[in-house]
Amino acid sequence: MRTSTVRAWDWVHRWSSLVCTLFLFMLCISGLPLIFHEEIDALSGEHAPVGAASARSGQPLDRIVTAAMADYRRTAGRFGVPLFIGFSQKDPRITVTLGPRADASAAEMRLFTYDRTSGDHLGEQRQDGIMALILRLHVDLFAGLPGMLLLGVMGLLFVLAIVSGLVLYAPFMRLLPFGTLRRGRNRRVGLLDEHNLLGAVTMGWALVIGLTGAINAFADPLIAMWRQGELAAMVAASGHAPATDAAHRASLDQAMAAAQAAQAGLSPQFIGFPGGAWSSNHHYAVFFQGDTPLTSHLLTPALVDVATGKVDAIRPMPVSMQALMLSRPLHFGDYAGLSLKIVWALLDLATIRVLWSGLVLWWGKRRRPAARGAAALLSQSARA
Repeated sequence: MRTSTVRAWDWVHRWSSLVCTLFLFMLCISGLPLIFHEEIDALSGEHAPVGAASARSGQPLDRIVTAAMADYRRTAGRFGVPLFIGFSQKDPRITVTLGPRADASAAEMRLFTYDRTSGDHLGEQRQDGIMALILRLHVDLFAGLPGMLLLGVMGLLFVLAIVSGLVLYAPFMRLLPFGTLRRGRNRRVGLLDEHNLLGAVTMGWALVIGLTGAINAFADPLIAMWRQGELAAMVAASGHAPATDAAHRASLDQAMAAAQAAQAGLSPQFIGFPGGAWSSNHHYAVFFQGDTPLTSHLLTPALVDVATGKVDAIRPMPVSMQALMLSRPLHFGDYAGLSLKIVWALLDLATIRVLWSGLVLWWGKRRRPAARGAAALLSQSARA
C-alpha cells in the first residue's frame, strides 16, 4: 500500500473514530444492562404468570381493553383511547397501551399489563424506572428524534471506523503473525498490538452492532416511509372509507378472528388501533409473526376494517421494515437465550477496551513529532 494511501486511510480511521468515541463509550456502557433486561426484571420481582400464551387464547380482547380504559381513567383522571395491544408467545401476559388521543407521543403513552387467562390487572409498566431511563439514554439521549438521528450518524461513523481500521490492519497481517503481542517493546507498541488484535476479533460483531444500531436509530423515518408508501397502498387497494367513531367500531375479537382466519399458522404479535402510526384511520392493523427464532421478528400486517370487522388487505412488510424488525433483537443478542447474551456482553467489554486503547494511542501520538505519522509507524512495525 502506498504511503499516501496509508495516510488517507489513517486520517479517515482517526477522525471517524474520534468523533464517535464518546458516544460509543456511552452506548457500550448503557448497552450492558440492556442486554440482560429480562434477567434484571426477573431479579426485581417481575414474574410471568403461568398459563396459555396470550397470543393463543384467553379472556376476550374487548373485555381486556375495557378494563384497561377504566384503569387509565381511574389513574389519569380523564378518558383515554387504546393505541396498541401486545401479546406474549410464552405466557398469559397481555399489554394494552393507551394515551389521551390516537396520535399520542411516546411520552404520553401508558402501558397496562393483564393476565389474559384470568383478566387480572398485573400493574403498569412505568417509564421512570432505572431500566427505562437507561433505555432512553441508549436510544435517544433523552432528546427524542434529534437524539436518535444523532446516534444513527454516530453508528455509521463507527462502521466507517471499523472498515478503515481493517484496511490499515491488512498490511500488518502480512508483516506479523496474527495475534502477535509485542510485550517486550515499549508500552505504546504493546498497546497498538492489543488494539489491533481486539479490533480484528470483534470486527464482525462490531459491524453488526453498528449497522443494527444505525437502523434502529432511523426507525421513525423508516416507519413514516412505510406508512406513506406500503400502508397507503394497502389502504387505497381496500377503498377509501371514512374514519369510524370508536362507539361504532366492530368487535375487536371479531376483527382478530377474521385476521387469524386469513393468516392461518401465524401468531399475532401486536395490534395497532386506528389513527396511530402503525395503522390507518379506519383499520385495526393486526401484525403476525412466524414461529421460528428468525421469522418471529418478520411481521406481516393484516388490515381489518373497523366498521365491518372484515380483512381488507394483507401484505408483507417491505425490506426496509423487515431490516428494522430483525435489527432490534440482533442488536441486543436477544434471540438465543442467556448464553448468547453473555457472548454479547463479553464482546461489548472488548469493544470498550478497543475504544479506550485507541483513545490512548491517539493522545500519545499528539505528543510525538508530526513526522511519526501512520506511514512511519507502519515502517517501524515492518522492521520489528
